[in-house]
Amino acid sequence: QAESLLKESRGDSGMEELARLEIQDLNERQATLIERVTLALLPSDPRDERSVMLEIRAGAGGDEACLWAGDLARMYERYGSRQGWNVQPVSANAADLGGYRELILSVKGDAVFSQLKFEAGVHRVQRVPATESQGRVHTSTATVAVMPEADPVEVQIDPTELEISTAR
Repeated sequence: QAESLLKESRGDSGMEELARLEIQDLNERQATLIERVTLALLPSDPRDERSVMLEIRAGAGGDEACLWAGDLARMYERYGSRQGWNVQPVSANAADLGGYRELILSVKGDAVFSQLKFEAGVHRVQRVPATESQGRVHTSTATVAVMPEADPVEVQIDPTELEISTAR
């Protein structure tokens, strides 16, 4: 209707301007709605509702990488607490100057995997570390693995199917 009104209003500059603004607004709304419908049609991952085990390991960069892994761990802990998740350390291997060589966190809550699944990979930082005395910029990395909790599995072992052998 706005396009037909634009064609009919040749010569009336006020009406042309209103029709153009209406067409522009409708085109923007259409693009937004198409994007929302496209996202709604995408299949969801069946693991999205699960809690996760989050593993952070220091990578290249020595002691600074351990500090960077510690910074990442604090960031994930604070983000989890803001989301209302329960974040508990399962295993930790602390570094001498602070931070962690390896840290495994259990993150429990609603739809944790859907929020953290894209965090997996190598995280890199370039900064002048606290361990540097001459002010040079260092590059350090840490790897993050995000693993959804596994489905509980019941295993039935038939004693007749066992084969036990002993050797010396």
